[in-house]
Amino acid sequence: MIIVDSDVLIEIFDRNSKKGEIAIEKLDRSGDDIAITSINLHEILYGHIKSNKKVKGISEINTIEYNKKDAELSAKIEIELEKKGKIIPRFDAMIAAISINRNAKIYTFNKKHFQNIKQIKLFD
Repeated sequence: MIIVDSDVLIEIFDRNSKKGEIAIEKLDRSGDDIAITSINLHEILYGHIKSNKKVKGISEINTIEYNKKDAELSAKIEIELEKKGKIIPRFDAMIAAISINRNAKIYTFNKKHFQNIKQIKLFD
């Protein structure tokens, strides 16, 4: 399974984005199941609601919920990185935990946000 991060989703939903077209092609070629997290859904909806735009198709994407097991792991990830002086956005720690707990890869354009998490698998 591949979890698509918000930055990739933004490009995909931008109908004029060549980067988004390439992302869709890569995902199609992968043959893997595609999903987003409830965290990514929040980020996309927040941006669209704030700018008074409608999001077409987002509800059709498989969405993985953030649960207690994810909360425990994301807190541990965030604390471990803080101790090393490598701060990442909280939402990214949460998305990473969801991905790790489900043995999924993350497709992101912000690899630096996830590169210091040992267990993470990135989709290229």
